[in-house]
This record gives sequence, C-alpha cells and structure tokens, in this order.
Amino acid sequence: MTTVTYSVPAISCGHCTHTIETELGDMQGIQSVKAAIDTKKVEITFDAPANEDAIKALLSEINYPVESLITI
Repeated sequence: MTTVTYSVPAISCGHCTHTIETELGDMQGIQSVKAAIDTKKVEITFDAPANEDAIKALLSEINYPVESLITI
C-alpha cells in the first residue's frame, strides 16, 4: 500500500473536497482519500491497479491539477 500527499491549489470549498474524494474514491485500487480545504492538500492511499500517473491524470481531468508532491 502506498500513501501520497499532493498540493492541489484549486481546492477552495467543501464541494471541491467532496468532488475529489468521490471521483478518486471510485478509482479501482484507491483505499482512502482525504482532501482538506485549509491546507489545499489531498492524501491518497492506494494499491495496484491505481498508480500516481493515473491519480494525477484524473485530478487534472476533473479540474484539480496537482501542483506538487508533498514529502515529509
């Protein structure tokens, strides 16, 4: 299982977080999605067949492009 956190500057409201969590949650292999308005970050835990390229592509497709990967 892999967990990544992305900076997504387009997050501005509860509708944004709901859309991101719903759309990514429907992707096969996604275990959990937590989007936050205050930090504009999305934390995603996933297994195959999901992968970072597919996740970033879907976020761009729904108009929430990833600005950067957050590393801790």
